[in-house]
Amino acid sequence: MSTASYALRDNLTMLRRNLLHARRYPSLTLNLLLTPVILLLLFVYVFGNVMSAGISGGHADRSEYVAYLVPGILFLTVAMTSLGTAVAVCTDMTEGIMARFRTMAISRASVLIGHVVGSVIQTMMALVVVLGIGFAIGFRADASPVEWIAAAGLLALVSLALTWLAVGIGLISPNPEGASNIGTPLVMLPFLSSAFVPVDAMPGWFRWFAEYQPFSPFIETLRGLLLGSGIGTRNALLALGWGVGLSVLGYLWSRARFSREPRQ
Repeated sequence: MSTASYALRDNLTMLRRNLLHARRYPSLTLNLLLTPVILLLLFVYVFGNVMSAGISGGHADRSEYVAYLVPGILFLTVAMTSLGTAVAVCTDMTEGIMARFRTMAISRASVLIGHVVGSVIQTMMALVVVLGIGFAIGFRADASPVEWIAAAGLLALVSLALTWLAVGIGLISPNPEGASNIGTPLVMLPFLSSAFVPVDAMPGWFRWFAEYQPFSPFIETLRGLLLGSGIGTRNALLALGWGVGLSVLGYLWSRARFSREPRQ
């Protein structure tokens, strides 16, 4: 077998390990998935009329707010599930299994790739669940098959980017609780974006941050794809730039941290 074949085999082995671990211990994934679902139901059924009236200039229409809200909740789901990756990686580090992997004749990169690919698969499955709940409570998309594919690609790209960052967080954290705390900004950023209200409704001193931070272009691009309202060149370029840039940054950071000697 060639070196590439061995590396692929190791990647698949580590992917299988992480998927089996997630299936046997689903509590963390379910807990992280529960928060976006609760927020979706809360904002639709408790705040829906008030929020929709504020967005549409006084006309309360909960169905309009559902359409506005679901894309933001989908990216909140991505952020929440990436936090689980940080905890899982840190757990492996603190329990010593990473030290064991370092001594084995396997591709070292496969240890991280298994976590990342497994997390992206779990995230996409979680997004299907959240989107299904969105459809059940009234969300309706106006997207062509090509736009659905583009939307799925965008969600996968952002999931990949945040997962690599989460792996780096897990590698630098002293314990799983610390990984959860350090990763909190990833979860908070969607709340400081256009997920729940338009950036135009925000104070001027804060609007610039909400407009240019990664999640606002992600969300606006996804809205345009799913609702047929157009994505705009600026949002598309910002979303693609942030997604690719964060993926590369997270990958290089994680590889550099993993290449260091393990903590004693």
